Amino acid sequence: MVVGTTEAAFLLNISTARVRVLLKEGRIKGANKKGRSWLIPLNSQGIPEIIPGRRGPDGTWNKGQRTSKTVIQILPTVINANHQNGTCLPAINIQQGDRHHLCHEADILGPCKIIYQPSQHNSHHTEETNLWIEVNPEVQITHRVFSDVDENLQKGSRE
Repeated sequence: MVVGTTEAAFLLNISTARVRVLLKEGRIKGANKKGRSWLIPLNSQGIPEIIPGRRGPDGTWNKGQRTSKTVIQILPTVINANHQNGTCLPAINIQQGDRHHLCHEADILGPCKIIYQPSQHNSHHTEETNLWIEVNPEVQITHRVFSDVDENLQKGSRE
C-alpha cells in the first residue's frame, strides 16, 4: 500500500514538515515522487519505514499502534478572548496521547463521538471543557492553523 505525506505523518505521529525533511534526505525507504506528490510505501506493520540517520539520537516517530483515543476540545475561554480582544487565536485543542495541537480547523476522517457532560470532569480534559469529541486511535485527523492569522500574530508580537 502507498500513502502521501499527510497520512505518513499521521502514521508516524510526526508533523508533515518532518516527513518532508526525511523525504528530502532520502530516509524514507522506497519513497518516490510522482508529479507534485510523494508516494510512500508501507511496511508489513502498516507504517512507512525510516532509515536511521548517521548521527544523533534515535528517531522518536511512532513505532507501534496508537492505543488511547484522540480527544478534540473546543476552548470557550479562547473564543471569548478572541471576541473581546479582536484576535483570532486557535480555539481547538487536539490531544493525541501526550501531544497537544492547537488549531483553527480539524478534519476527522472517520467515525467519532461528541460528548457533553456538564457535571463531570474527565482526566483527559481541562476544567473549562464539558463538551468534547472522541475519536478512535486509528482514525486520521488533519489539523490546520490559518496562515494569515500566524502573520497577524507575528506582527502583533513585534509591536
